[in-house]
Amino acid sequence: MKRAYLITLFFVLAGVSSLFAQAQFSIGLKGGLNFAKFDVSDVGGSIQNKTGFHGGAFVLAKFTAFAIQPELIFSQQGSDFTFNGQNLSSNFGYLNVPILLKFYLPFGLNFQAGPQFGFLNSADGQILGADGEVVDVSKDMYKNSDTSVALGIGWDLPLRLTVDFRYNLGVSEIEDDARLTATKNQVFQLSVGYKLFKFGK
Repeated sequence: MKRAYLITLFFVLAGVSSLFAQAQFSIGLKGGLNFAKFDVSDVGGSIQNKTGFHGGAFVLAKFTAFAIQPELIFSQQGSDFTFNGQNLSSNFGYLNVPILLKFYLPFGLNFQAGPQFGFLNSADGQILGADGEVVDVSKDMYKNSDTSVALGIGWDLPLRLTVDFRYNLGVSEIEDDARLTATKNQVFQLSVGYKLFKFGK
């Protein structure tokens, strides 16, 4: 039994080593625009997109047609509201960690999907409460973490450049105050990246 276990372990390690020997690794920076909007239930006014920015770093491990890309991204999010003639705005800052599985087509085109874990850094502005009242936003009114599903398409261009268009769909409610209605994040992102370092095939 022990001998069979060692033989199996040998072949698994050999396979993993062979896979990594054929892999391509890149480290880069990326940034771009956010078009964020809260998914809020039972709100009495209209909700508009809020334009912000995002920026951070990524690591790409590419194995032939498949790749894994974890990122560390600062993201400006929130939403704008119009209620009874008033214009309200809420501003949120998240540190997001998407972990993407990428499938590559010819010419560097790729599809992307994976979970994203967000950590709230800041929150301010105003928002509509559950009773239709205007509430001043503070960080302690919201959960420290957020979970989203990231879906997107990308293109790896020549000269180490990348372009991504992604939709981050919030799957967890972010509010942590009885005065607030159920709220989820949803963000469209347009990014440009540059691979600072590139290793492997």
